[in-house]
Amino acid sequence: MGMICAEDELGLGTGHDGIMVLPDEVETGTLAKDYFNIEKDYVYEIGLTPNRSDATNHIGVAKDLAAALKVNYDFKGAVKMPDVSTFQPDTTDASIEVDVQDTAACPRFAGLVIKDIIIKESPEWLKNRLEAIGVRSINNIVDITNFVLHELGQPLHAYDLDKIDGQKIIVKKLPEGTPFLSLDEVERKLSAEDLMICDGNEKPMCIGGVFGGLTSGVTEGTTSIFLEAAHFDAGTIRRTSMRHNLRTDAAKVFEKGSNPTMPAFALKRAALLIKELADATIASDIIDIYPNPIAPVEITASFANINRLIGVELTKEKIRFILEAMQMEILEETDSHIKVRVTPDKADVLREADLIEEILRIYGFDNVAIPGQIHTSMVTGDYPDANMVRNLIADYLAGNSFYEMMAISLSESKYYTEMYQSIPEENLVYINNTSNMYLDIMRPSMVFSGLEAIVRNQNRQHPDLKLFEFGRIYQKQGEKYKETEQLSLFLTGKRWEENWIFDSKKEVNFYTLKAYVDNILKRLGMTSFQQRTIENELFSLAAEYHRGDNILVSFGKLSKVLLKKMDIRNDVFYAEFNWHAIYKNYKKHTMTVKDLNKFPVVRRDLALVVDKSVKFSDIARIANKVGKKMLKNVNLFDVYENEKQLGAGKKSYAVSFIFENKERTLKDKEVDKIMTQLIAQYEAQLGALIRR
Repeated sequence: MGMICAEDELGLGTGHDGIMVLPDEVETGTLAKDYFNIEKDYVYEIGLTPNRSDATNHIGVAKDLAAALKVNYDFKGAVKMPDVSTFQPDTTDASIEVDVQDTAACPRFAGLVIKDIIIKESPEWLKNRLEAIGVRSINNIVDITNFVLHELGQPLHAYDLDKIDGQKIIVKKLPEGTPFLSLDEVERKLSAEDLMICDGNEKPMCIGGVFGGLTSGVTEGTTSIFLEAAHFDAGTIRRTSMRHNLRTDAAKVFEKGSNPTMPAFALKRAALLIKELADATIASDIIDIYPNPIAPVEITASFANINRLIGVELTKEKIRFILEAMQMEILEETDSHIKVRVTPDKADVLREADLIEEILRIYGFDNVAIPGQIHTSMVTGDYPDANMVRNLIADYLAGNSFYEMMAISLSESKYYTEMYQSIPEENLVYINNTSNMYLDIMRPSMVFSGLEAIVRNQNRQHPDLKLFEFGRIYQKQGEKYKETEQLSLFLTGKRWEENWIFDSKKEVNFYTLKAYVDNILKRLGMTSFQQRTIENELFSLAAEYHRGDNILVSFGKLSKVLLKKMDIRNDVFYAEFNWHAIYKNYKKHTMTVKDLNKFPVVRRDLALVVDKSVKFSDIARIANKVGKKMLKNVNLFDVYENEKQLGAGKKSYAVSFIFENKERTLKDKEVDKIMTQLIAQYEAQLGALIRR
């Protein structure tokens, strides 16, 4: 009841030539971890916030831990840095020229030449340490650069020396669109803002601080390398990394702000390891281009502000002790303030508040006592509360099987320049999005956010959808920007889930959407508004409710041309509410409750033959005007079209009218009188023919 395994299948090596056969003398039942001498280790997972540039490596975490232990547990030890005192070049016969042309993006660039390298598998101790933090072992050279990165927080990059044309390295930005074949065998088009490490012919070898090139990297045949350790501008690395979607370990360190004093130390550490594990020769002194050394940040903090922001009365001695535990140099101390020089690994500590945060962090948040009293103030607002109105409608929609979606407010400009051009391009709000270059505008409409969600669900076998979203749209109007809150509805696919009672094959249609739109307005007490049909490239069939110039909602069936461009197969019905106008009108609404009528109602039906251009809303409008208080409801219950019987361009509406009187029972004569007036108006205003 088992499986015969090879080395790689057990995680004990990379060999897959055959199964592992143990010697006969190995006693059955021996634990594999004992026989293979598997090391026992502990791995601590830490929640690293984006600002903590000092804690991207083991030494940085150790320094932070040591400070906390000194302050809170009387720890007497110290962090031991790796010993690099034995570093010295074996020869200096290797020469390579370095030209840093963009010192703003690359303030410091250091490196050295190492020769006589033997590329081979890393020793077990190195592989085990990398594996413990989830880094896959490649070979001794790559593993050493990864080890130093995670140990010291200094990214390194090794270039095959024989592949550096002209034995020269140039650090510069290349023209927009320059092709670059990266290590993952993908050809990328460079931006003019990407900092590149080039050879003597200005051919790109590496995206500085982000990703290496395919043709200049270390291979099994490499015998000599140029090892680079640099300090790059954090913003430049962040933009390049996001632009090309290359989220490498090195880029994550550089974009937080690496330690500008570390490159030379890290080179010595790595060179000694390579000499030891690759039988190599250090063939040059360290080349260190650092024309404008970065001065350490100096911050003055007042004792009053420290205690006010922390909420604890710390003594001056305690504050000094905490700062010294973090290895910050005390430059000045008076009765009112203290001035320190911040360690260079803390790129985010730039002002007094940052320094106070560091003091509090080491002192311990848990050591700040919770106040015995909590004070609060009453906040009042206008009725109704905006959230209450939103939740009222959200509850209604959720109760009718809608799912609430939440899309981001960014969109792709191509939707509005290529697919839907009714919004002028000058009205689009363009942004410089370094995280995703395709999401380059604030959305001027919510329609594409929903269509993207429909595409995603459709591609995962969920074609039947009812979605709603509360969100904002953004447009530029001259020199100003307009931000509007909206509610959007999307319907597509089957009307009901598969069920033995209902017709499960019936799909949603325009009137399904219209019913939800009408019910939302009724739920908000809005019954008096005008309606009209609209025509634009977004819809193939659409209507609009408005009060004067204020549009309340536009809704209809989306254009098949648009849906085809989005690769959506089913019909989609879409409504967009101007939520600002809705809310503005809702504030004037007062809900009233009436007793049920205890007297019977009277129903009359009419069949009217009218032109196809006549809408039911025209019939209802005339009925409400003639019927006045006695008419309770007008309903269209059938539409019939037959040119042979009715004539060309004609259709028949079957309409019901419900009459009531809340004070007495209606008489037939009263109802007949109103119906006679209705027929006369329909014949006069609509040219209707009453089918007897």
